Amino acid sequence: MYLIGIGSMFLIVLTGIFAGQGFALAFSVELADFGAKNYLGRIMSISIVRELGPVLTGLMIAARVASGITAEIGAMKSSNQIDAMTAFGIDPMSKIAVPRLIALIVMVPVLTVFCDAIALAGGWVISIFIAHVSSTMYWAAVKERLVFGNLLIGLLKPVVFSFVIAYIACYKGFTAEGGTKGVGKATTESVVLTSITILIVNFFITKVVFSYLKGYL
Repeated sequence: MYLIGIGSMFLIVLTGIFAGQGFALAFSVELADFGAKNYLGRIMSISIVRELGPVLTGLMIAARVASGITAEIGAMKSSNQIDAMTAFGIDPMSKIAVPRLIALIVMVPVLTVFCDAIALAGGWVISIFIAHVSSTMYWAAVKERLVFGNLLIGLLKPVVFSFVIAYIACYKGFTAEGGTKGVGKATTESVVLTSITILIVNFFITKVVFSYLKGYL
């Protein structure tokens, strides 16, 4: 949990603040054409909590953690450490894969909340100094859209992404073959496959939630 959570904190904060500011700047320019800059907080809240925060966090964790997990397990396999564990009666799955899965399930939602908060704070900076929307109005609009449905989507997605990252990263690590070259190939495939799967799963979760929980959004 420490390596995944605290180790990824700087990356998540950096990604969240600049992504939030970029979104807020783009939205404020478009809303100004319609005289609707007061709705900036609502749009930021919806887009960040539902989509931007979970997806960005998932992709950043996939890039940083999935590659590390695959490389670590692949190196253990290539050096016969996993075979040695099996020979001593230790289940490699429960010893290697399960702790990483649990750590991801706990820390990815936590990091998503941090990313959401930082991104909304970045949008607040843009609203104050560039869009000239008052702080009170911005945060009131943000709070207005923090309803049950949006929060459910924002916390459900990172939990599912945790399973995706853990499963693909561990699978690629345990099936890596061909020595160090095979480990490098498995690591690359792990990051690419995890990122693509996160985007696909994100779409289907959004589709299902909008179909059955539209009244709570």
